[in-house]
Amino acid sequence: QVQLVESGGGSVQAGGSLRLSCAVFGYTGSSYCMGWFRQPPGKEREGVAAIVAGGRTTYADSVKGRFTISQDNAENTLSLQMNRLKPEDSATYYCAGAYYCSHPMRPTDFGHWGRGTQVTVSS
Repeated sequence: QVQLVESGGGSVQAGGSLRLSCAVFGYTGSSYCMGWFRQPPGKEREGVAAIVAGGRTTYADSVKGRFTISQDNAENTLSLQMNRLKPEDSATYYCAGAYYCSHPMRPTDFGHWGRGTQVTVSS
């Protein structure tokens, strides 16, 4: 059974940086599709960044140029480097995985989820 465990959330002032990590347990293949999603209070979960088999990455327009998703297959981890953070980036961030995803920014494409980690950006 695949398990995903996030770490690295916290509080930071606007303009600061945070790095989120996601450890993957129970799957070591190279074709796993992985992504980061976020859900602000009272709002729907939205895609932030994803990486599909072959290493292709995709980002939400709101984070392009500020966030970088990366994957370490040797360590079986997924990371999200977040720079120049804004108050509107505040949310619970979730790591997600799927054996295959045709729409990597859609939560419905993912069947494995972590419990989430909180990111708070103050102005």
